[in-house]
Amino acid sequence: MSVISGRRTPVVAAATLVVLGVIAVPAHARADRGATPSPARVSASVETPSLFDDEAGGNANADDPAIWRNAKDPDRSLVIATAKEGGLRVYDLDGRQVQSLPAPPPPADGDMPGRFNNVDLIMGLRFPDGRHDVAVVSDRGRDQLRVYRIDPARPTAPLVDVTDETAAPRVFSSGQDEVNEQRTAYGLAAYTDRRSGRSFAVTSRRHATALALAELLPNAQGKVGYRTVRTTSLPSSFTLPDGKKWTPCGEPGELPQVEGMVVDPDTGDLYAGQEDVGIWKLDADLRSPARLFEKVRSFGVPGTWNPQTEECDAGTDPGFGGRHVSADVEGLTIWRDPRHPGRGGYLLASSQGDDTFAVFERGNGNAYVRGFRVATGTGPGAPDGSEESDGAAVTSAPLGTKFPNGLLVVQDGANTPGTTGPDGEARTDTNFKFVDLGRLGRAARL
Repeated sequence: MSVISGRRTPVVAAATLVVLGVIAVPAHARADRGATPSPARVSASVETPSLFDDEAGGNANADDPAIWRNAKDPDRSLVIATAKEGGLRVYDLDGRQVQSLPAPPPPADGDMPGRFNNVDLIMGLRFPDGRHDVAVVSDRGRDQLRVYRIDPARPTAPLVDVTDETAAPRVFSSGQDEVNEQRTAYGLAAYTDRRSGRSFAVTSRRHATALALAELLPNAQGKVGYRTVRTTSLPSSFTLPDGKKWTPCGEPGELPQVEGMVVDPDTGDLYAGQEDVGIWKLDADLRSPARLFEKVRSFGVPGTWNPQTEECDAGTDPGFGGRHVSADVEGLTIWRDPRHPGRGGYLLASSQGDDTFAVFERGNGNAYVRGFRVATGTGPGAPDGSEESDGAAVTSAPLGTKFPNGLLVVQDGANTPGTTGPDGEARTDTNFKFVDLGRLGRAARL
């Protein structure tokens, strides 16, 4: 779901510190200083087929899922997922692929091809002929947004590309040369403003801290274009409690990027995961200051780029980081309480660095609740667990007989047992895991 209510002004406590127009919570203000319980363990009941990020596999790499609920027939609900250069995949609730759509080809020889990074849904986008559900995709390869109408009358090909090519400008780049450098549209969250009925997508920029708000614009021909409404940027450097300046280490010229994002459908809050920094909260229309309410564990750790290893050599940890999320912080998704959809429930965040997920309250200052791990199941043929997870999506709405308590879908960045290519080299094997939400709730006591 991507529908939000009217705007509200964030309340800033007196103890918070405003730096560079951004609200940051100082280390001494954290209230959750007790012992952190071990992550709960839950297993998936379904997994999708392997995707392989090599030429033989069509350079397909699982990344980000979205869950579309078929309101008329919940058993026929779908999971729509990005596969980077492999385009889009659509799965049924048994994890079977029902459709594969390619990413766009390069505009000319030597240019970058399409590369679908993140996906989100707009339920009931307002077209001239009525309302239709759509999937919105960030095309990192072409620096564009693409839009696909979801047609339940086409069970074997439910997605129809309705992108208006004449009104789909580059989101961040000024020309194709800049697109080819791939500082392009990356993370994405979509929503509809309840007051105006207008629908938007927020995108982040790869290797940068910029966020852009784009309004989706359906036309009389049933196509959808967009226009940029405004942009903002998150910080790339920070003043630590000891007065020192800190910038997350990265390859020279690259800033700490944002990928995982989600809009709370009831409050209008945008949550944005800056991979090596933490989780920010701001208004989805990008008008408010941003508050960093959860830092990654390595926040403040100095690092030096090593060109030989192409990694950062870490220095001594000064102890200013958070306690619950290990960089990279990735997929963010909202678990609404079905009993009280306008309040209660949780924000889930992928803690990619330690293969867990962190659970935060939606209210109460986004207090940490606990962590959990999607672990390997028991019994023959049981799915393996999720490791190095990128994207995640959750719905508490019942999905027929298969998932009557709702569903969590997570990307698995290291699917096992894995395979090797013709030359004996390991193939990058990724897929998606489907977790029964009732099972997760019981395991994590949520």
